[in-house]
Formats: sequence, structure tokens, C-alpha cells
Amino acid sequence: MSLKNVLVGMGCALLLMAGCKSNAQLPTGFIPENINNAVAQYTLQTNTIEASGKVLNPGYINNKGDVVYVTYEDWRSGFYPGSVWYLYALTGDEKWRLLAEKYTEALEEVQHLTWHHDVGFMVGSSYLNGLRFAQKEAYKDVIVQAAKSLSTRFRPAAGIIQSWNTDGGWQAKRGWKCPVIIDNMMNLELLFEATQLSGDSSFYDIAVSHADKTLANHFRADASSFHVVDYDPETGEVRSHQTAQGYAHESAWARGQAWALFGYTMCYRYTHNPLYLEQAKKIYDFIFSHNNLPGDLVPYWDFDALNIPNEPRDASTAAIIASALYEMSTHEKESKYKETADEIMKSLSSPAYRAQVGSNGNFILMHSVGSIPHQSEIDVPLNYADYYYLEALVRKRDLEK
Repeated sequence: MSLKNVLVGMGCALLLMAGCKSNAQLPTGFIPENINNAVAQYTLQTNTIEASGKVLNPGYINNKGDVVYVTYEDWRSGFYPGSVWYLYALTGDEKWRLLAEKYTEALEEVQHLTWHHDVGFMVGSSYLNGLRFAQKEAYKDVIVQAAKSLSTRFRPAAGIIQSWNTDGGWQAKRGWKCPVIIDNMMNLELLFEATQLSGDSSFYDIAVSHADKTLANHFRADASSFHVVDYDPETGEVRSHQTAQGYAHESAWARGQAWALFGYTMCYRYTHNPLYLEQAKKIYDFIFSHNNLPGDLVPYWDFDALNIPNEPRDASTAAIIASALYEMSTHEKESKYKETADEIMKSLSSPAYRAQVGSNGNFILMHSVGSIPHQSEIDVPLNYADYYYLEALVRKRDLEK
């Protein structure tokens, strides 16, 4: 096996991380108390799903206060099954394993989607967690097939994976040829894992090419990230830097910075390329030295939004950052990364962001933002906010064992 494959094989060891205690002042029994809260909320939520006789997939709450269930083709479809896998990892309760398997396997057709760059999110959070936590051997084939589907979106001349198609919907109106969003960094984990499972290094090569091109073209001098870079797929030239979900083309959309931080930390795990870890550290410095970062470390939806401090917060961004920083703390000796993650988790677990049991559509976290420019999912619970919060809780627990 090549050196690439040996390094990639380290990926599944993520959950065996070890580290030091934090100095953050967290409540006694912080982890057990938050596990109990999550179990209570998700018990109510899964009871509703099971009573329906269907496999429903909670995505968010709409402006009428109703839970919206997403289809398997929705980019968020893997997060709810993934959250249930994390409950199994946190509790060891077979109830959660059985439900996680059921909800995961309802997504089987995702592996064949070639028009969707987010199959990495969708299959990674569901099937990959099933492989990690329950050794579901049959899931390997789904993961590899999903990686093949994602690889069809690789544009060799530009060296990147195209995010959105541009022949329909609102994307067709933007004048793009080959848009790449910073979120796409998160889909690379699927490719790294597929190389480890299959021995096919082409997945690894595509992931590294995309990470390198994104590193070269997506970041400003201060290490903040543009949301969208549009490439010419024939020449590889950068046509424009824009945004779709941020305040402005030149602003720092908060969740985009979180995807970048998490993405390069994850890429370092698989490649040990020091440039990736260095970029993650620069992104950390940008986020946590920003004048518009609130004291509780839960960012506004965009660091440059006009009406700060009267702008919505985004708990999903905070949860993604916390999870990424727990991993960063395993790669870096400095204690600040875990300490910062602990402070974020302290905020998210407070009544300001963690819903009372039985409220909030039985999601854990309140106050997230989907896309303000699209007037979509503003100040509501989102399933991926819960997912990364639970992932952070798993990582924190494993660090402190």
C-alpha cells in the first residue's frame, strides 16, 4: 500500500483522540448532563417519527413553527441519522443504534447522486458514522460508490470539484460557469475514506487537488474565506469571487469560515500536510481576533453584517467550530484550541442556546441561520447545528477520558 493509503488509514482513528483537560469553567457533570438532555429531546423526536409509520428526516423549523422533514436528496439528509449515531456513541444504548441504522439505510440512493456535490455530507454523517460506531461492513460499498459519484464532479483543468450545477434554479442567474463553495471542503472526507476502504488512490488525489486549489484561490490576506469562487472549467482560470449566503462578496460569512477551519483540520488528519494545519491556525486567528465576535463566542451570521450587534447569531457556526477545535487540539500542543472549544460548548449548552426539553421542535439548539440572502431558515433550529454539537460532545468526552 502506498504512503498515501497508510496516512489515509489514520482517518478512522479520529475518535480515539487523547488530550489534556481544559481550564474553562464548565459545570460539574457537564458531559453527562448534556447527554441526558439530548437523549430526552431526541426520544421525543424519534417517538414522533416512529409513530408516523414512516422514516421522517427532521431538517429545521419553518416560520410557522412546524418541523420540516427533508428528502434523501436534500444536502442535510445525513445529519439527523448522524446525530442518532452520536447518541449511540455517547450512550451505548442499542435503541439508538437500531434507529440510526434504520434512518441511515433510508438514504441508500444518495450514493448514486452525481448532480450533488454534498454527497460527502450526506453519506459521511450517516454511513461513515455507522461504519465507525457499529462496524457495519455493508456500509463500505455505499461509501465507495458515493465517492465515485462525487468524483464525477471533478473538473481536471481547474483541479476542483464543482459545487453547484448552473443550468437551473437561482444558480443559473448568477453567470457562473463552475462555482466552488468553501463548504465543499467538508465533502473531501468521503474521498479520503474511500481511498482507505478501496485502495484506489484516485479519490485521495482528487481531494488533495481540491484542497490545494481552494487554499490558493479561496482566501484573502487575513485568512478569511470567500464563499464562492467561480472557475472556467476549461482553462482553470478564476473568473470571480462572490457570495451566495453571506452579506456581501467581500464579507466573511460566518459558517463559511467554520467550514474552512474544519475542512483544513480534517485534511491535515489524512495528509499530514503542514500547510493545511497552518491554514487552520490562521483561520482560527481570524475568527477569534475579530472585533465583531461576541463575548460568548457564538458568531453573528456574517462577521461584516451591517447591523451588528442587532443581527442574528448562528449556533450552527459555533458548533462546527467547537468540533473542529477539539480535533485541532490533538494536532497542536497549544491549549488554547481545546479551551476555546470548551468555552463555545459552555455557551451553547446554556439556556441562551440550548432549548428546554419538549420545545424547539425537539431539536437541541436554538438560534441558527440557514441563508439570510434567501430569506430561508433565520433564527431557527437546524439539524446540522445539533449534529456538530453532538460531534463536539463526543470529541470532548473522548479527549477527557
